[in-house]
Amino acid sequence: MTRSSRRTRNTIRGPRSALTDFLASTNASDALANASARRTAAQEAAAAAAAEAAENANNESATATNEDGQEDEEEDNTTPASGRRRAQQLKRKKEAEAIEKIKKSKAFQKRKRQGDDSDSDDLAAEIFKQKSTPLPGQMENCAICDKRFTVTPYSRAGPDGGLLCSKCGKDLAKDTPTPNKKKRAAGQGAGRRKMQSRILDGTYTSGAKPLLSLCIELLAKNIDLADDLGALPPIVVDKIARHVSKRRLLNSQTLNLFLEPQHDEVKIYDGAHLSSDDYVNVFQRVPNLKNLKIRNGIQFKDEVMEYLVTRNINLEGFSLHGANLLSEDTWLAYLKVKGQHLKSLQIYYTDKHVGDDLLKSLEKLCPNLERLKISNNQKVTDKGVEHIAKLKSLQHLSLDLRTETTTEPYVKVIKSIGSTLRTLSLKRVPDLDDRVLDAIHEHCRSLDKLRINSSEVMTDAGFARLFKDWKNKPLSFVDVRDCRFLDANKPRENPHQVGFCSEAFRALMLHSAKSLRRVNVHGCRHIDKEAFEDVFGPSKTYLEMKKLEVSFCEQVSDFILGSIFRSCPNIRELIVFGCMSVKDVRVPRNKILVGVPNAQGMIIEGTEDSHDTVDQS
Repeated sequence: MTRSSRRTRNTIRGPRSALTDFLASTNASDALANASARRTAAQEAAAAAAAEAAENANNESATATNEDGQEDEEEDNTTPASGRRRAQQLKRKKEAEAIEKIKKSKAFQKRKRQGDDSDSDDLAAEIFKQKSTPLPGQMENCAICDKRFTVTPYSRAGPDGGLLCSKCGKDLAKDTPTPNKKKRAAGQGAGRRKMQSRILDGTYTSGAKPLLSLCIELLAKNIDLADDLGALPPIVVDKIARHVSKRRLLNSQTLNLFLEPQHDEVKIYDGAHLSSDDYVNVFQRVPNLKNLKIRNGIQFKDEVMEYLVTRNINLEGFSLHGANLLSEDTWLAYLKVKGQHLKSLQIYYTDKHVGDDLLKSLEKLCPNLERLKISNNQKVTDKGVEHIAKLKSLQHLSLDLRTETTTEPYVKVIKSIGSTLRTLSLKRVPDLDDRVLDAIHEHCRSLDKLRINSSEVMTDAGFARLFKDWKNKPLSFVDVRDCRFLDANKPRENPHQVGFCSEAFRALMLHSAKSLRRVNVHGCRHIDKEAFEDVFGPSKTYLEMKKLEVSFCEQVSDFILGSIFRSCPNIRELIVFGCMSVKDVRVPRNKILVGVPNAQGMIIEGTEDSHDTVDQS
């Protein structure tokens, strides 16, 4: 047996895998694998040698540059800097080539033909920048943090070119001051809202504000920085107090600015943020107090009134609004001790804590009382009204009661003290009839102000009898708001002429034409068109008229408003809410028209541009 046959016979053979069969079919073997590995290693060695040679060349170039004094001295730091410089030079070269191509392009020539006056280089650079800017949706590196991000239409440009990611854009926006936006013209947006607020508050004036008003507004805005108001006149201090209260800035700290020992009058127009101790502080710091007016005095409680009783302060004028926690017993205790000094007593919003017993006590406890006002009271009844007839020194009377009252007590009051009354105000008296008007006509001779609101029984004939041949002097203020006939089924029919209607309006204007300053016929919808045209006819002039309200008088039209402006040359404010026939009236300069039912605004006469309008609606 030969050696080859023994070697073949002694070889152990086992199962062959699919991979072994595949390698055998492709003539793959260990020798071939080793050869392939050697070739790969040789290639890697050659690449490494080439990289080393390039690095040496870079080092030599960097060393030569350092010898000229242009870059760093150390070899390790010079290599990356040189690479960046070459990259920048290459980039600038490509940009220059691209700009030269743009100068030769048709788009560039077209821009020049269209009259673009920019320099050729600047125009080409601008076109290149527009083309090179990544479009939304593309990926870009942030110019600050080099973070990869997706470009959006809102991506912000970097300070040195390029785009910024969302985070860097927000940081840059915070650090960059935003330019002041152009202020809107008066009458638009926020300015229009502010103007309308001033109109409704009665503080609007056409033209530039006086310097005094600007100073007061500035002080009111920064009232927390003030230490003392100094020796300002009382009228200026009062205006400052009004502005501070309107902004709800009156508190324990700012209140002290208005409390001076030499003052004899304190007016708190908004006491919502004051405590009981603050009111006690008023009496401690102003010992010579004579007149006190408090609105929204929620914390003016029994303990405050009890403290006032113990002080040597004799008020002559006391006006308290919103102190509904003050009991009637405490009121009586105060009037027993201090009532003989009172000349004016005004009580607002007391719920059920001031009633008939208090009014009954006024005859003995307040013998010098000249002014009495009870407003939004829920406890005073007909008996309390009758007690007012005993106040012989009363000159000013104002009642606004929430209980149902009848005609007889008011007639008794007018017969008793009507001859001395200078102002009479009866608000929300739906059940009072013409007997009250007849009593006023017969007994009142000194009235300057008359207000009768919301009457549903008084008639046009009764009002006409009041003003016809009335021996009272001409009135300066008349308010007959909502004196009208109410019938939801037939709102425009008034067969019995209930309310303040045409004949009453004519009689009023005829009696008081020379002195009327303010007239309010709001809601008197049965004054017809002919009455308005007759009262404000071409031959009629009312020089003293300053404010007129004809809201919800359906017959008021553009022609009637024009007649009013002509007949009342000194009128300041005209209110026309709900007058739907008013459409395109021209408002004279320096006049205020409030309540126009359209949103376009009224045309102002005498403006330089005929299209200028002011929105007074």
